[in-house]
Amino acid sequence: MKHRPSTVFALEGSRPFAEQVAARLEGPLAPHEERAFEDGEHKARPLQGVRGHDVFVIHSLHGDDMHSANDKLCRLLFFCGALKDAGAHTVTAVTPYLCYARKDRRTKANDPITTRYVAQLFEAVGIDRVIAMEVHNLAAFENAFRCPTLHVEFAPLLAAHFAPLLRDQPVVAISPDAGGAKREEQFRLELQRLLKRDVGSAFVEKYRSGGVVTGELLAGDVRGKVAIIVDDLVSTGGTLTKAARAARAAGATKVFAAAAHGLFIGGAADLLAEPAIESIVIANTVPAFRVPMPVAAQRLVVLDVSAAIANAITEARDGA
Repeated sequence: MKHRPSTVFALEGSRPFAEQVAARLEGPLAPHEERAFEDGEHKARPLQGVRGHDVFVIHSLHGDDMHSANDKLCRLLFFCGALKDAGAHTVTAVTPYLCYARKDRRTKANDPITTRYVAQLFEAVGIDRVIAMEVHNLAAFENAFRCPTLHVEFAPLLAAHFAPLLRDQPVVAISPDAGGAKREEQFRLELQRLLKRDVGSAFVEKYRSGGVVTGELLAGDVRGKVAIIVDDLVSTGGTLTKAARAARAAGATKVFAAAAHGLFIGGAADLLAEPAIESIVIANTVPAFRVPMPVAAQRLVVLDVSAAIANAITEARDGA
């Protein structure tokens, strides 16, 4: 079976990570132009023909010093729309970090369901498929999009990182809230498979209202065990800090924190200085540009997930 030609682009702000993905795919990134106008508007266009191609656009939708998440979302949408207008057979948005994935349900009267609105924007410009890594709520992500989605799991990579470090130490996986129990369970089972022995399970209660996080009760046995707290992202770090302190207070011998996406906003400096945590493991879906280099070298472990994203692109391309 002969495949259609495929082309991979990367928009501004995501190129370093995308170059790692392209190296895994053994092909260069395609050329394109991005131009900003004086009033803040912009345009982007491919600089090579894409008619009949299966096109993949890599763009991690986190805010940074150059562009907000909203800016990046608009740039991705407009560029993908231009690709469809240029005759691309399929366009796949590859979003290692997908913005607005946390607001996936109503928790107060008249709340927006922003994840669904973002999905409708993707569909409106003709995007055929979405690839994302470790979204906040997998079921909500899959239900929001009518186009096909491919979710890249962080748990196998995380388990492969921790398994050689644990040896024969008793270990427990912790979800920092009840909502993340499925993510913690996936990691726990994968780690258990690699270690070939039981791995415990626990979770910490959490309530959020008006941006304030409360709740400190830990359910599960952590005494005398190495505790690994697993979440989808680190924002201010308050959730992980509370969970780590609860685990220490309950007798955990060591506490590690892990999350796919390290945003490190606002109070995250307190997390990085938190003595209850040995180290924090993140993926390179979001550059840790907000963390000073000396602190990052001492406290952060960054896992390269470019191979996992490349594999997802290959899978999508072969099934297109």
